[in-house]
Amino acid sequence: EFMNITSALADESRVKALLALEGRELCVCQIVEFLELAPSTVSRHLAYLRNASLVLDRRQGVWMYYRLAPGEDSLHRELLELLARRLEPLPEARSDRALLEEKGSGEEVGGCS
Repeated sequence: EFMNITSALADESRVKALLALEGRELCVCQIVEFLELAPSTVSRHLAYLRNASLVLDRRQGVWMYYRLAPGEDSLHRELLELLARRLEPLPEARSDRALLEEKGSGEEVGGCS
């Protein structure tokens, strides 16, 4: 479990996706727009995070939505808390959060409807 989680956290795009999902649920198209990556690439990253039990998904019609998984054990929670705490002071993390706040957590973005 530790190796699955740390492997999932070893990619910048996956870490950015986790930060984007902090406190909100997003449609895949919103994550694609935020990460500025191809939909297939984002889908692979999200599958990696899902397989590491870091995110949960749900389908609503043709749209897939993702949110952070509640930490099922202390390791999971501690690693996500450490990640958030360590990234908080970084300028890029702050600008990413500002961008997400500007777009709003519940608004439809990009091609989502």
